[in-house]
Amino acid sequence: MLTPAPRVPGRTWTVRLTGHADHTATVTCTVEACRMPPRSKDTAALKRFAAGHAHAHARLATARPHTACACGARQCALHDDRVHCSGTTLLVLVHNPTVGQVWTLAEVCQACAPLIPHMSVIGRTQHRAAVDDGVPATTTGRPPLAPVPGGFSSPQAIAW
Repeated sequence: MLTPAPRVPGRTWTVRLTGHADHTATVTCTVEACRMPPRSKDTAALKRFAAGHAHAHARLATARPHTACACGARQCALHDDRVHCSGTTLLVLVHNPTVGQVWTLAEVCQACAPLIPHMSVIGRTQHRAAVDDGVPATTTGRPPLAPVPGGFSSPQAIAW
């Protein structure tokens, strides 16, 4: 009998646009290797950059099999309801267009995903019947990579 593979913690990335008292703004990313543009008064350009940066992470990441739900690891901070985590791993993008200043990408389970407001599924794990290299396949259904607007960040250089 095979022992199930241990679950690894679900990843979470957050890109945030923060306004300051002097009418400037900054963009931050929880991935330390990402380079952000300097503080600027052009908040519209920074907002476009932040959205593009979050989408660049989404294009480059894949939902990993054997991943524990990220919201479960954070006591369900992404949603209000308590739920027993179950199902395959999904990669989701959370962005409330009304607020428009925070984009969160997370690996969550099928049970939690529908409970997360303003969530879009970006990718899901899918196991192959025959595994050639010993690693289950993942599917994303995303378009090919494109440059990140602004040229400041490079999530492509980050090894996950």
